[in-house]
Amino acid sequence: MKQESFDPGLTTQYSGVLRRAINKDGTFNVHRKGMRWRDANVYLKLIDTSWPRFLTAVAVGFLLINLLFAGVYMLIGIEHLQGLEPEMSPFLNAFFFSIHTLTTVGYGNVFPKGVGANMVSAVEAATGLMVFAIATGLLYGRFSRPSARILFSDHLLIAPYQDGASLQFRITNARSNVLMDLEARVLLMTVDPVDGQLKRDFVDLPLERRHVYFFPLTWTIVHPIDSASPLFGKTAEDLAKASAEILILIQGFDDTFSQTVHAQYSYRHDEFVWGAKFVPAFRIDSDGDLLLDVNKIDELKVVS
Repeated sequence: MKQESFDPGLTTQYSGVLRRAINKDGTFNVHRKGMRWRDANVYLKLIDTSWPRFLTAVAVGFLLINLLFAGVYMLIGIEHLQGLEPEMSPFLNAFFFSIHTLTTVGYGNVFPKGVGANMVSAVEAATGLMVFAIATGLLYGRFSRPSARILFSDHLLIAPYQDGASLQFRITNARSNVLMDLEARVLLMTVDPVDGQLKRDFVDLPLERRHVYFFPLTWTIVHPIDSASPLFGKTAEDLAKASAEILILIQGFDDTFSQTVHAQYSYRHDEFVWGAKFVPAFRIDSDGDLLLDVNKIDELKVVS
């Protein structure tokens, strides 16, 4: 039986120009189509989305619910709401009464009269309890979810190493939480001709140090480019021709949440810097304390 090539889960098939396998924000460059609406999970979507989108979704949802109930009050008759303020339009009166009811504020200046209006306001009050319970759960889920905020250097270096060269990049923790037992896996992805067709090839690169116990400073992850390395003897032109991309997975233990966290990143061949090395991003002050400057994670200098 023919031995299949190693595939980390990103497919070896290649049929055209691929921008990159892993985007800069750590997401995979995969767009899903044909998903069914019943498979969608709005809760997970709101947990994973950015804060601006989350707050926008909450505000839009709150506005739509109140517009809906304001429209219902208008349909059953605005005269069933007592104590309306004459300086506002009937719809605005119904809209603000809806807000007071949904949030269970109940100022009392406007109140329902009749069975229909009271039934609608009762349904809205119950809806408000459920909506704010869900919103509270979403907020808790977003704040309590463990997530790694690992910063990667903007560039990957082909730097001098001992008597030869090495592939290097640098990471640090952007947050003050304690990460321990970090492990790094680094893959080289290239596009190579196989049996007359182009295929993506993945090679797990051996590292100088795959694991560190503590992560309070920076960690420069190094792959020595020796005779056994797939990068040995390669030039920038060779890597560009092969559409080379370095894929990275970092895993660690978050001591704050007592859970495992991870981060993905990648460097394409045009993000390599040849003949340079990183400048230290931390120093010791006069009191003997280590000072880390996160802004210097990508600071480098050219070496001969």
